[in-house]
Amino acid sequence: MLILVFISVSLRFYQEYTSSKAAMKLSEFVRCPVKVQRCAGRVIQTELIVQVDQRDIVPGDIVIFEPGDLFPGDVRLLSSKHLSVSQSSLTGESWITEKTADAKENQRTPLLELKNICFMGTNVVSGSGMGLVVSTGCKTYMSTMFSSIGKKKPPDGFNDGIRCISYVLISVMLVVMAIIILTDYLKSHDVSESVLFGLSVACALTPNMLPLIVNTSLAKGALVMARDRCIVKSLAVIRDMGSMDILCIDKTGTLTMNHAIIVNHLDSWGSPQEKVLRFAFLNSYFKTDQKYPLDDAILAYVFTNGYRFQPSKWSKIDEIPFDFIRRRVSVILETESNASQGRNSHTCDRFMITKGALEEVMRVCSFIDNVDGSELVTFSSEDYQRILNMGEELSNRGLRIIGVAIKRLQMQGSHPNMANEEITESDMVFLGVITFFDPPKDSAKQALWRLAEKGVKAKVLTGDSLSLAVRICEELGIRTTNVTTGPELELLNQDDFHETVKSATVLARLTPTQKLRVVQSLQTAGEHVVGFLGDGVNDSLAIDAANVGISVDSGASVAKDLADIILLEKDLNVLVAGVENGRLTYGNTMKYIKMSVVANIGSVLSLLIATLLLEFEPLTPRQLLTQTFLYSVGQIAIPWDKMEEDYVKTPQKWSEKSLPIFILWNGPVCTLCDLANLIFLWFYYRDYNIFDVKFFHSAWFIEGLLMQTLIFHLIRTEKIPFIQEISSWPVICSTVVISAIGIAIPFTQVGEVMGFTNLPFSYFGFLVVLFLGYFTVGQVVKRMYILIYRKWL
Repeated sequence: MLILVFISVSLRFYQEYTSSKAAMKLSEFVRCPVKVQRCAGRVIQTELIVQVDQRDIVPGDIVIFEPGDLFPGDVRLLSSKHLSVSQSSLTGESWITEKTADAKENQRTPLLELKNICFMGTNVVSGSGMGLVVSTGCKTYMSTMFSSIGKKKPPDGFNDGIRCISYVLISVMLVVMAIIILTDYLKSHDVSESVLFGLSVACALTPNMLPLIVNTSLAKGALVMARDRCIVKSLAVIRDMGSMDILCIDKTGTLTMNHAIIVNHLDSWGSPQEKVLRFAFLNSYFKTDQKYPLDDAILAYVFTNGYRFQPSKWSKIDEIPFDFIRRRVSVILETESNASQGRNSHTCDRFMITKGALEEVMRVCSFIDNVDGSELVTFSSEDYQRILNMGEELSNRGLRIIGVAIKRLQMQGSHPNMANEEITESDMVFLGVITFFDPPKDSAKQALWRLAEKGVKAKVLTGDSLSLAVRICEELGIRTTNVTTGPELELLNQDDFHETVKSATVLARLTPTQKLRVVQSLQTAGEHVVGFLGDGVNDSLAIDAANVGISVDSGASVAKDLADIILLEKDLNVLVAGVENGRLTYGNTMKYIKMSVVANIGSVLSLLIATLLLEFEPLTPRQLLTQTFLYSVGQIAIPWDKMEEDYVKTPQKWSEKSLPIFILWNGPVCTLCDLANLIFLWFYYRDYNIFDVKFFHSAWFIEGLLMQTLIFHLIRTEKIPFIQEISSWPVICSTVVISAIGIAIPFTQVGEVMGFTNLPFSYFGFLVVLFLGYFTVGQVVKRMYILIYRKWL
């Protein structure tokens, strides 16, 4: 038993240690140096720009950041140039946030909307700047989100059930052992022999292989998931995946591709217009100050869809870069005019092309492009309101919008006077809008459908707007009839909160604390086993609280630290395989638990009855321990058994009442089989000269070993064993080998040493009849049990 425990613990330690090392390597990959302004010199100090590890940053440091840099702490901007920051790790919103050092904020401005503060965990998308580190470590805004991290998770039903059954077995063991020791002592008057026999019975009652079977099953599951490019940091979570019935998913980067694509290019009346796309493309193609993700989306759309806008016929004259006050960017381009005054004469057209935030673009427009291509029309207040309404409607459909406008410039001088941008960007012609969308992943819809088939409901918990979340869910096939938002949840009392969370499939505009409350509500009020898949800092609280916390290798460091599983690829199909593997692991574990407890209790009760009826021990301590050891070794193959298809289609949860009821139904069948063997030996062979203590020990040893070995095939399936359902080949081989060894031992020199003797062939004929009867009665009991309780394993 000590060897088995040692092997079990070593196996689990090795697997989790290996996974932890792999997770630590991922953390090392995301470490990046930070540029800091430091002073050097003892007498005359000189300011130098040095690179230090982000862990060495302290409050008071002045850091310099560029595109791609992570903020090492909460930073107050000192200077900035066209700075754009992604706060998706904190807010869950996929769009970038504009930051500027010159902004003046008041106390009522929400913390995450402050323009002059950049937070730890966010990163620079474009632009550059310099800032003063005001807080690091536990004093940052990020750390305030984690006050509840590390608190006790909801109780694990499986572990609690194992603990309860262990207490029951210990109680039964103490009672049975005391009775057997007392009975044997009254017959033999040998204290040491009686105590040794009692301890042997206690060992027979103990499910010796439980730790090894559980940890082998979990380790096997971890290896399978490792082949699917997953790091399993906690082996127990594989079993929880088999019980998981709700998967909460953060939208950004998990359901979606986390980059924008063009949906349409519309004129001011909402009709597709190529002219809008052409001038938007020219703006993105020639702008050089900085490239935003939307520029990449425009260029990719034009190049991949075969448009020929011939940028080579245009030349750039000047550019008015984007800033966060104007919220638009303009380029001035020149091209040859279509109207030629002669073969050797050329005229040029010069245009200003502007694109940016819809309202800011409309603000500088005085005309609107006519649908039929006739003369320009004055931009009226009705047109303004109509375009605003169109923009709001498109936004409600989950799209992002930018406006496009142009202006023909007079050819005076080499270039227009750029000193006054307000004069230059005025009296423009509004062309239309470009709409963008963060599309769902190709694999996400299929994966969600496969999860739903297996009884795992998906809920989307995101910090993005409700319209955007609904649009994504509609494309993925997630029902959007019941949706809610974080502000709406804040207004509900506790009971209404639980009811709303239970019915809602899309929950948008959630703060990190609200995501935590949603997960805890599903666990406590709904009694669900909850998984959470997220990659941002704002998901970390929910990841820590969930029964199954899942992150990705590109996620925030804190999310990966708290996650139980790290996906090396953002593919939800890996989770489907994990759910199937979890249920396979859970099912094989339950097979062993139910089989071993039923067989052990049945056999021990048989030993107790035989001890009371016979004048000698049914088995010697050495024989009993050998029998226990052999059938325990035969159970090592259980983790490699297969499960029926119907079993892996539904979540599997531990039921506190199911195991005791299962024992009451099936335990007496084992005892009945042993008693039938006792009666046959006593009445059939008693008058023969061969019947003695050695004969009885040999017969009881073989029958007990075969019964405990074959019972697994009866327990493992709802169907008729060996006819409707056959176990995997490792289990079949294990059964055949252990049975053959058990039958052969009495006929060998080992058997003589252990006190066995040869058995007649008539006894083996009886065993065939006995086990046919055992399987028949067991199958009848099984069908009755399933008919009443609607479940077997």
